[in-house]
Amino acid sequence: MRTTMRAISLFAGAGGMDLGFAQAGFDIVWANDIWPDAVKTYRYNLGDHIFCGDIATVKPADLPDADIMIGGFPCQGFSLANRKRHSGDTRNTLYLEFLRILNGKKPKFFLAENVKGILSLGGGEIFRMIVADFESAGYVVQHGVLNAADYGVPQRRERVFFFGKRLDVQVDFQFPPPVTHAPRGLAELTGQKPWVSIGEALCSVPDPDGPHSLHNHEYTRYKLRFNGQQGHRVIRPDMPAPTITARGDDRGGVVIHHHPNNKRRLSARETAVVQSFPLDYIFYGPKTSAYRQIANAVPPLLAKAIAMWLLESANCSKSQEETE
Repeated sequence: MRTTMRAISLFAGAGGMDLGFAQAGFDIVWANDIWPDAVKTYRYNLGDHIFCGDIATVKPADLPDADIMIGGFPCQGFSLANRKRHSGDTRNTLYLEFLRILNGKKPKFFLAENVKGILSLGGGEIFRMIVADFESAGYVVQHGVLNAADYGVPQRRERVFFFGKRLDVQVDFQFPPPVTHAPRGLAELTGQKPWVSIGEALCSVPDPDGPHSLHNHEYTRYKLRFNGQQGHRVIRPDMPAPTITARGDDRGGVVIHHHPNNKRRLSARETAVVQSFPLDYIFYGPKTSAYRQIANAVPPLLAKAIAMWLLESANCSKSQEETE
């Protein structure tokens, strides 16, 4: 009999990671975020189990029990795109709230996501400190840099994932999950599926300037540039997109990639497709808010791959125990 797992989600945002876990069969019993637009998006698409407010005000004892805690603690202080980043950035301490809830609830597993910049911050000191903190909480910790394109997302997006197993859990896990996709030439040799290109992903999405019935299908009119910098590069339609980024501000300065026709920029709906959100996943707030919610999310298809790996590993180990 297949095991159903319960999850609680911190820093859930618009719900990218939660959607992937829900699609894999997890029961998301509680979630949190402080951004009203993202919470409204989450509620509409995933349910009323999200609390809008500062995680620092949440007491672990007030949360439902769960098998796993998931979340991507805010990464602005860690990001390589933030040239002012440093180990004293107060935003870097938000992971301590994740750690506080983890210590209070002690789920069997946890999954935490962050940017690659966390690996080099402070010469690697911050990364080692975070791993040591998770281990001190009573977990065996593994980590990996996962490229979303390797799991069928039409985007080359690399992020660090920390996976923790509570010390008393007698299940053998090898993180990260095996990749399912590869660059086309390599895929022919390995038998894996080829990377999904941005051209493939967007081929059936109607032109936002023509008739359509899609929500969030408006695009920024910010002029095109082709100087090779982030957000100003020629987009190859036969390759996965570069990382969808939330770099910028709430006054309209979010950097949005060119459409693969290289004649305009992507609409918010198109960035959601590149992030592997379904076409009917609606984002609340103005266009700039939608862009940022989408860019900050874990691609649901990547989250689903991790969640499926976790369920299959747990059920496999359970079956082995039952036959011994």
